[in-house]
Amino acid sequence: MEQNNTPKKGRKKLIFPIILALVLVGALIFTVKEYLYYQSHETTDNAQVDADISPVVARVGGYVKEIRFQDNQLVHEGDTLVILDDRDYQVKLQQATAALSSSRQNVDVSQYQVDEARSSIATAQANVAAAKVRVWKANEDYTRYENLYNDHAITKAQFDEAKAEKESAEAALVVAQSQVPTQARRVSVNEKQVGATASNIASRQADVDFAKLQLSYTVITAPATGVVSKRNIQLGQLVQAGQTLFAIVNDKGIYITANFKETQMEHLRIGEKVDVTADAFSDSSFQGSIESFSGATGAKFSLLPPDNATGNFVKVVQRVPVRIKIEADTAFVRRNLRPGMSVFVVVHTK
Repeated sequence: MEQNNTPKKGRKKLIFPIILALVLVGALIFTVKEYLYYQSHETTDNAQVDADISPVVARVGGYVKEIRFQDNQLVHEGDTLVILDDRDYQVKLQQATAALSSSRQNVDVSQYQVDEARSSIATAQANVAAAKVRVWKANEDYTRYENLYNDHAITKAQFDEAKAEKESAEAALVVAQSQVPTQARRVSVNEKQVGATASNIASRQADVDFAKLQLSYTVITAPATGVVSKRNIQLGQLVQAGQTLFAIVNDKGIYITANFKETQMEHLRIGEKVDVTADAFSDSSFQGSIESFSGATGAKFSLLPPDNATGNFVKVVQRVPVRIKIEADTAFVRRNLRPGMSVFVVVHTK
């Protein structure tokens, strides 16, 4: 009986070394495999889905008249989403249009005055010509009457009358000649008035354009195609200019932000291929590529960035945000990924 138990005991003693050897070989294979893997890959689970989020802000104030969307609704760029009460802006547009019409009428009146002043110059010049003729006739009559008076053919009263007529004609000529530059100055003044009134037209036209622009802002449209979220308005609510009404998550602007340790940045390059797996959909993965690197670490953008100049300095490994572009805009990405979701990122560095 003792001879039969000896081989069994020998075999039992060999089982443990064999199992230990297998474990050590497996551990060695796993270690080598992981070592080789991480020589050509960088990974991080400190990553999340990001997207271009467009806040929609009211550009003018007013009461909300219509809301044409629901929360989490897909909208397209240019869709009308909110309409504000525009009666105040309609009145302002009418006022601006009336002021513009009045300015144009004033220009017409001023231009008529210019034309009238120019015709007065022609009249004044004609009066000068007529006065010159009268002076010539009065001089001729005065010369004849003077000769007749010297010959005692007429009375002194008749001679004085001819002399008075001559002096009156000369005075009338002086008056007529003085009217020509006066009318010319009147034309110049009226032309300046036309220019001043015409400049008001540009100002009034700008008021009309501004009133139309303000009126157009009462119709709020979607700035991009995406999902409406975070609605902050209700019907009848008074909104102010600059108030954020809601946000639109652009469904074509989805990307990944991965925060790699600074010790991992040595082998990361723009354009390297990336495998991404979302925590919410661990059975599905998609591909991307490194698009850009942040200009500073994430801590530098925090409210209270670290200051290593203090005496109680403790070194902490910093993380650098890396933007990863999703290569294919697939239905899975558009349907399932939402900004803020956590993902696992693997970068192929070689």
